[in-house]
Amino acid sequence: MNTMSTPSINTTPNSKNLLDTAAANGSFKTFGKAIERAGLGETLRGAGPFTIFAPTDAAFDKLPAGRLETLFKPENKEELASLLNYHVVTGHKLVADIGKWEAAKTVNGQSAPIKLTDSKVSIDGAMVTSPDIGSSNGVLHGIDKVNIPTKQ
Repeated sequence: MNTMSTPSINTTPNSKNLLDTAAANGSFKTFGKAIERAGLGETLRGAGPFTIFAPTDAAFDKLPAGRLETLFKPENKEELASLLNYHVVTGHKLVADIGKWEAAKTVNGQSAPIKLTDSKVSIDGAMVTSPDIGSSNGVLHGIDKVNIPTKQ
């Protein structure tokens, strides 16, 4: 019997950073591309810790037609970065902690409202669908909507 080939249960912290963890998940391809286009890749691979509310690929598909392509244009890099930073909170925050908050202070400077309904957490109307995905420099929560920050 070869015990080396048995799959390991994730009882130890993930050694991958947030972006590599998102890429390995397979549901966050568009999010990963957006992070790179916005120039935020190095930051989110850094020490952290960060908590990311990452829209799934299906969430990005819900954006109005052409919106993502517009955001991905080089001249819109700052707007894309602001939008993505609205999905990031400093620190390592699990859903159990976040559910106790009324709002989350995001890296872009705006607060995003938090609601706990029937033990499900939402941030600015986006439901957390994949909670507490650990990484070496924070935690990732998959959400079902791309949140758009209000203009400052």
